[in-house]
Amino acid sequence: MNSASESERNRGPQPIAQLLAKHELKAGDLVEASTEHITRKMVIRACKGRWLTPHVKSKILRALNQVSDETYALENLFNY
Repeated sequence: MNSASESERNRGPQPIAQLLAKHELKAGDLVEASTEHITRKMVIRACKGRWLTPHVKSKILRALNQVSDETYALENLFNY
């Protein structure tokens, strides 16, 4: 894999990591709260900035909104 495609997939730390810390949550908390299929690996990849499909990002957003009792938008969680 060349470095250009690697940089397209790795977007760097994302705001979701700070939001999880703000609410004192871990990846497993989102997995437990979700009524959809998400995994700890998906949440960890989201925090690290690994590229995710829009569908997976939406699942993570809904899980965070449910467990945090807040109403975040995708723009609050991801900067790509």
